[in-house]
Amino acid sequence: MSERVKIVDVGPRDGLQNEPQVVPLETKVELVERLADAGVPAVEAGAFVSPKWVPQMADSAEVLARVRRKPGVAYPVLVPNLKGLESALAAGVEEIAVFGAASEAFSQRNINCTIAESLDRFRPVAEAALARGLRVRGYVSCVLGCPYEGEVDPARSAWVSEQLIGMGCYEVSLGDTIGVGTPGKARRLVEEVAAAVPVDRLALHFHDTYGQALANILACLETGVRVVDTSVAGLGGCPYAKGASGNVATEDVVYMLQGMGLDTGIDLDALAGTGAWISERLGRPNGSRAGRAISGRTG
Repeated sequence: MSERVKIVDVGPRDGLQNEPQVVPLETKVELVERLADAGVPAVEAGAFVSPKWVPQMADSAEVLARVRRKPGVAYPVLVPNLKGLESALAAGVEEIAVFGAASEAFSQRNINCTIAESLDRFRPVAEAALARGLRVRGYVSCVLGCPYEGEVDPARSAWVSEQLIGMGCYEVSLGDTIGVGTPGKARRLVEEVAAAVPVDRLALHFHDTYGQALANILACLETGVRVVDTSVAGLGGCPYAKGASGNVATEDVVYMLQGMGLDTGIDLDALAGTGAWISERLGRPNGSRAGRAISGRTG
């Protein structure tokens, strides 16, 4: 059993995309750099999506152009289509992510097409990206519940994950988009998906709406998953999921993992400082309990 857990901080993209006020370019760049400097091995730096739908990500190309890229750190971006891929390539990205759903209703409300149609859209994107030497990651949203459908059959998540791996994704991140999962359900989901996709190619992406994210992550670590998506200071939410709070806080996950003797390579004090800084910049409460405790302890 590996003693290393890889953290993917999605704060600069998933965390900031729904902020109501415009986040300055300089703040976005500094957030990405601070996370990398704290030892986060993968920092989701932006999204090449329509500014009409996600105005907060309109300056992703500028963010990528300005960020001081640290050797050994990945800076993936979300890319929904070939137009987005062209922009991402022009910005010099080395890794992209494509985003599917396990819920038909969510897929229709989110990107106006069926799950099968969404996968057909992503295939040429993945193919073109792989041909250019990029790494491609897949996301599956609503794996444990949908705001429109309710519970989602784990078999659907397994099928979508298998399709994403089949089109060349090196890893699939399983997203509890509205944070309704509980430990037993989360573990059963991963076990079912792992029957279709090797567990070492799975990642966890859990929101903390009901305060279950840490417990869910712990339950799923027991299946052998060793990659976890998190968001510094618990930034984020889902615009299509009413009442859904942010991603699980990076600081809280790292604190738990370190207490278990699992290595993340992350400097927790530096990470907590980053969470306190971005919360202050955004004028919002720090969503990390560990971050608040550590920041208070260190002054």
